Amino acid sequence: MTALMSMTGFARESGSLADGTAFVWELRSVNGRGLDLRLRLPPGQDALEPVLREETTKRFKRGNVSATLTLRREERPRLAPDPAALEQALALALDLAARIPGAPPPRAEALLALPGVMRAQEAEAHDEAADEAKRAALARAFTAALGGLAGARRAEGAKLAGILSGLLEEIAALREDAAREAAGQPEAQRQRYLDQLASLLGEGGTARVPEERLAQEIALLASRSDVREELDRLSAHIDAARALLQAGEAAGRKLEFLTQEFVREANTLCSKSASVPLTRIGLDLKAAIERLREQAANVE
Repeated sequence: MTALMSMTGFARESGSLADGTAFVWELRSVNGRGLDLRLRLPPGQDALEPVLREETTKRFKRGNVSATLTLRREERPRLAPDPAALEQALALALDLAARIPGAPPPRAEALLALPGVMRAQEAEAHDEAADEAKRAALARAFTAALGGLAGARRAEGAKLAGILSGLLEEIAALREDAAREAAGQPEAQRQRYLDQLASLLGEGGTARVPEERLAQEIALLASRSDVREELDRLSAHIDAARALLQAGEAAGRKLEFLTQEFVREANTLCSKSASVPLTRIGLDLKAAIERLREQAANVE
């Protein structure tokens, strides 16, 4: 049996690259009609996108997944002396010291602290092989994050399976209540019809109506309020939904379709109801089915 998977989850994966750059992957998933991956990548990392999309489609079938990559590198500029500026500053300092009797010779740290003497070194040459290695490391971390997201969705799916099973039990119990109440509808309608006829024709007036005509009218009323087919279909839908929960994988779309069938039968049951108690059961049934529909929308 495959565990039921929700479309809701969160995962985070962090680490450092070979050049000291710290990275963080954050993945969030919510329910959706299909699979939609939305990526937020730092500038220069667009080449990762095809690989990330392929890995995501291998792991999930449905859900709106957003993935954010954050890179942080503590850049400390490397400084080096400007030979021309240093030579000029040294010459000026020596000349000034020579003019001042008893003046100490210029100190190196004082010369280096002068504006313009030190300058930042130019960035290292672009290394395509190193960039490719970084992308590969980031892709591996993304795959690990997908694994964490799948675990979170399975954990949420386990909770969801319990909720759905409970709702199906509630619907099944209401279906049994409806069956018991509906069993008495034909006789109740028959008596109601005879009472209405007696009220219109007066006491003993029903004796003037042919028995055959009475039987036809009562049979017509009974057929209009017969909900046995709706109850049978509800039982079949309940069994099918339970089987989907047992099967687990990719049950979401089929569950959503089944909830539409549940709604159809509950609506017909209410429209055919000839008693207040059966109508009340039908309304409770519709409310339970609506809760089932809302929860089923979160199943992958």
